[in-house]
Amino acid sequence: MAFELPDLPYSHDALADLGMSRETLEYHHDIHHKAYVDNGNKLIAGTEWEGKSLEEIIKGTYQPGAVAQNGIFNNASQHWNHNQFWEMMGPGEKKIPGELEKALTEAFGSVEKFKEEFSAAGAGQFGSGWAWLVKDTDGSLKVTKTENGVNPLCFGQTALLGCDVWEHSYYIDFRNKRPAYLSNFLEKLVNWENVSARLA
Repeated sequence: MAFELPDLPYSHDALADLGMSRETLEYHHDIHHKAYVDNGNKLIAGTEWEGKSLEEIIKGTYQPGAVAQNGIFNNASQHWNHNQFWEMMGPGEKKIPGELEKALTEAFGSVEKFKEEFSAAGAGQFGSGWAWLVKDTDGSLKVTKTENGVNPLCFGQTALLGCDVWEHSYYIDFRNKRPAYLSNFLEKLVNWENVSARLA
């Protein structure tokens, strides 16, 4: 069963007033994400990974310590990352649910401290990659950053929130101002209900 590009969970212009333009979503979802799906399908065709789940492919093809990952991993992981990313954002309510607020405060000292740490991770990721809020294997919450398409699945972690810091995710709206993009993401774009649901 070939992987498919999922529809966005909202319209292409639903986030425009919140700092992510229709043009960005058209390029990022319709072109960049679609390329990961199409390339991934081509690469797994006729291999042992054909018919396997995205998660199985990611965990099975990740190479710890490798300077560069293989093509199957890169495309599968970026497909997974983007599936999460679209759901982690939304045009609705921006209040952080009580259970998540409590967990963030316990882990980082305050919600603001979490946001500072998350923004610093994203801004400090050299080149392309992602900033994450994860639930680690011991149940603790941590902020991490990963290069290129690497994601928390590679380390047995649960992704609660991820922000794409590849240039194509912010250059149209923020040019080279990655810190401003990260701040806007946390203040205006995150679907905190989705993040909270991942805690369970």
